[in-house]
Amino acid sequence: MGENYIDETIITGSEYGGSIPVDNVQALASKDLKDVPIRYIRPEIESDEVLTDESLQIPVIDISKLCVVGGRGYDDELAKLHVACRDWGFFQLINHGVSESIDAMKKVIEEFFNMPLKEKMKYAQTPNTIEGYGQAFVVSEDQKLDWGDMLFLLPLPIPQRNLRFWPLNPPSFRVTLDEYSNKLYGVSRELFKLMSINLGMEPETISKLYENCTQGIRMNYYPPCPEANKVLGLAPHSDATGLTLLVQVNEVQGLQIKKNSKWVPIKPIPGSIIVNIGDIMEIMSNGEYRSIEHRALVDLEKERLSIAAFHSPGLEAMIGPLTEVVKEKTAKYKTIGAEDYVRLIISSKLDGKCLIEHMKIQ
Repeated sequence: MGENYIDETIITGSEYGGSIPVDNVQALASKDLKDVPIRYIRPEIESDEVLTDESLQIPVIDISKLCVVGGRGYDDELAKLHVACRDWGFFQLINHGVSESIDAMKKVIEEFFNMPLKEKMKYAQTPNTIEGYGQAFVVSEDQKLDWGDMLFLLPLPIPQRNLRFWPLNPPSFRVTLDEYSNKLYGVSRELFKLMSINLGMEPETISKLYENCTQGIRMNYYPPCPEANKVLGLAPHSDATGLTLLVQVNEVQGLQIKKNSKWVPIKPIPGSIIVNIGDIMEIMSNGEYRSIEHRALVDLEKERLSIAAFHSPGLEAMIGPLTEVVKEKTAKYKTIGAEDYVRLIISSKLDGKCLIEHMKIQ
């Protein structure tokens, strides 16, 4: 694993900005609260419609059927993947072959969040950085806050790792994250190739753009909350990046996606990776694939943990519709440099699909 330190002007530097420091939610939740502070209370969620019909679930894709072009079940599974990306923006990936790395990562994450606050604060975000332990996307002193803490790191590209924020406890954390980062990047590359084929392009078209991939890994801890029905672990948003690979750490559910204006609870298949299309993929596919709003709820009695790995093109890339997709059609989205796109993300609070709206050509 490279012991390289990041150039402070790249992604994490003051040039891009960071998040306003807020109280640690895990510490707050441990105080045996009767009333949750008003900044966390969201009256609007009481009127949200949540689908209780459990028969509606996101598609399940068996990637082992997509290893050999033309092999048994290949065409059907490829068609299923296309429908999942186009109509859902979310799917569960099974038989991905990275279970050992996932299990090891789950273990070190649980150990990290169980450490005393003083130990975790050694890796706290510093002013104008997005990496570290804390909360993300807090851009004003009066905005509503999420009921959760996170550790956010940028493992890729390797030469730009900032090990200042990589925990030394538990002792296996760094080597475990290094392997996890590598394995999930590999899975994302395979998915990009399959998506390229489904969009009528050469298999390498999209994955080439991710050769110098910026990968962010966000480890989430949502404490139990005495007013769980009035707070959110993570506000409704679509992911600003290209492709997200999410792993549920423990058995407590909380992920919901927005489908036909209703919130649909996701039941993770044990051992699966939940994959979702991000805004960059919607833009690059010129709207053929759609990023989907999702949110995280919290539990009344139990903590919930998850790990999200975000994959974006390198900072030298242009973010816009791919010429191979547009052809005779009209481009529906603007094209801007990846650095400008990152600034746009970091300066915004999570708010539905506001970033996509900004990128649309009116």
